[in-house]
Amino acid sequence: FGKAVAWDIPLLEGYTWEAVENTATLPGSDRYNGIVNPGLRQSLQAYKPDALLVYGWNFKSHLSQMRYFKGRIPVLFRGDSTLLNADGMLKKAVRKLFLNRIYRNIDFALYAGMANKAYFKFAGVKENQLHFMPHVVDNKRFSLTDKNDTVKVKALRSEYDIPEPDLLLLFSGKLSDNKNIYRLCAFMALHEDLPVSLLVVGSGPLEQLLQQKYESKSIKFAGFQNQAQMPIFYNAADVVILPSKKINETWGLCLNEAMAAGKAVIASDGCGAAADLVCHNVNGYVLPLDDFDTLRTYLLDLINKPEKIADMGRESLSIIENYSLENASICIENIMKTIL
Repeated sequence: FGKAVAWDIPLLEGYTWEAVENTATLPGSDRYNGIVNPGLRQSLQAYKPDALLVYGWNFKSHLSQMRYFKGRIPVLFRGDSTLLNADGMLKKAVRKLFLNRIYRNIDFALYAGMANKAYFKFAGVKENQLHFMPHVVDNKRFSLTDKNDTVKVKALRSEYDIPEPDLLLLFSGKLSDNKNIYRLCAFMALHEDLPVSLLVVGSGPLEQLLQQKYESKSIKFAGFQNQAQMPIFYNAADVVILPSKKINETWGLCLNEAMAAGKAVIASDGCGAAADLVCHNVNGYVLPLDDFDTLRTYLLDLINKPEKIADMGRESLSIIENYSLENASICIENIMKTIL
């Protein structure tokens, strides 16, 4: 993101943990050879687990542990891939054969939503191996109860010069091509007649270009915001939008965060979460990919019926209750009960 970031939410408190040395030449989670842990198997064997839960197979260490422990202890697998970014027929057939070999090394697949479940079935995972484990965030953190935070929410419009009557549309995410943020900014620039302001929260490769070309009275850029600040931005918004392409948007956790804050949401049908979290015209809208004329129609609907925004926000809260840390934990607990 172009700056040093100190994560401001504690992730390693309240439980025991061990970090295993990564000996990769170029360490990173963006490549198969970026996670190489020669000591991992020994650490796992010393720990003597009843089962192994692996997140993602596309790292050397992860795949090697799946292959080794399959048949020794139950292997649970968590990934959120989808088939939304469809391949041609030949590539699809090759991909199916490849994935079938990969998923022979697991006993259970924990799917995040409908698109993810379809992917696992395509890859040869059987129905009795599939268990629903919702994609979640800490919902409680996005419901503001602190009075100081409430004051910050009210002050945010003034800080970014958002006209009070405007509908405040919030985008939160990495400023990259697959998020379709360039098209969203271009849409807003062409529709300045609408009483709508767009606040863009995030950083990424397109940040400088977008600011130079589109920062204006109706389009504001807040840059990177650390996790502790995000509830302020969500609660200040009227509607949260995620217009992503079908490339690499396997879910879209900003939708969980927005809904936990009680917000109406707009998501493209290129988002993995759209089919699960967005009930069209109930808690928001599912936008056909790149159909920004339809986006104008949706925004006009909310501008003309402001009471609908609050109604949609309440529906979002109701839906997201099922996508909780507690329910994710219950999924693992239920599987362990069948193992032990």
